Amino acid sequence: MKILKLIIAVSVFTSFSINAQSLLTRYSDYGSMIVTHLHNASFPDTGRANGHTYNNQLFPFKDHYDDSTVAVFVPKGYQKKNEVDLVIHFHGWSNNVDSTFVQYNLIQQFIESGKNALLVIPEGPKNSPDSYGGKLEDTDGFKKFVKELIDTLYQKKIISTQKIGKIILSGHSGGYRVIAFILMRGGLDKYIKEVYLFDALYAEEEKFAYWIDHYKGKLIDIYTEHGGTKEDSQKFADDFKGWGIPCASFLDEQKVTPADLKNNRIIFIYSDLQHNFVVSARNEFRDYLKASCLDDIK
Repeated sequence: MKILKLIIAVSVFTSFSINAQSLLTRYSDYGSMIVTHLHNASFPDTGRANGHTYNNQLFPFKDHYDDSTVAVFVPKGYQKKNEVDLVIHFHGWSNNVDSTFVQYNLIQQFIESGKNALLVIPEGPKNSPDSYGGKLEDTDGFKKFVKELIDTLYQKKIISTQKIGKIILSGHSGGYRVIAFILMRGGLDKYIKEVYLFDALYAEEEKFAYWIDHYKGKLIDIYTEHGGTKEDSQKFADDFKGWGIPCASFLDEQKVTPADLKNNRIIFIYSDLQHNFVVSARNEFRDYLKASCLDDIK
């Protein structure tokens, strides 16, 4: 029995090493990838200690909610400053850190945006149909996560300061929920300058509205015909109009200009694409970052 357990443990470690090595080397032409494990990452978390059941199928804790992986990409030419700017992306259902990089072409888009920041993807519910954000839904959970992340990168000499700069939160599909809770009680509201929702506004509108009103944040919400977000997005846009808060709403994605993205603080964009294509098919992630408040790599 002990030998069998050892074989299983070695197999799991080898499998992780191969996956991590692939992620570490795959984007070496564009910059450096750091793969680490953080105590304050989303998972493991007691909220999914017994796994998660969806459509009568159990997605157990093991392999779905026991992974504390956080991947950080440092673009070539990154310039160390007295503050560290972060773009943190949360993947959606039935996905994981590695597949998210591949499926949505995030590294190439990030590079083409030309921004002097670090791209961070924490592991969410891994390959599971679940929007739960784990420890990042806790009060000050996001603050603890970012502090540990910054301390880790500082110790590795990736950055030369432990001072937090601007933060942009990005989420596709089910990634909306963890962002909403981060905005409500994550502890770093004043640092979060922009939020991008890629066909992801399913609920929690009041949390986004509070942050926008109190912290003057920028929101870009792109929604599709059949992704389940159209009605909520259009109602939310109407709310802003009712509150007398300026917003650019019901824009046609194919007609959106860089000026639209740069000069409006609240933007609702209708896309004719399917749900899984709104992050990258037209380089949406790249274009939103180009129009962002982040500094360019000089």
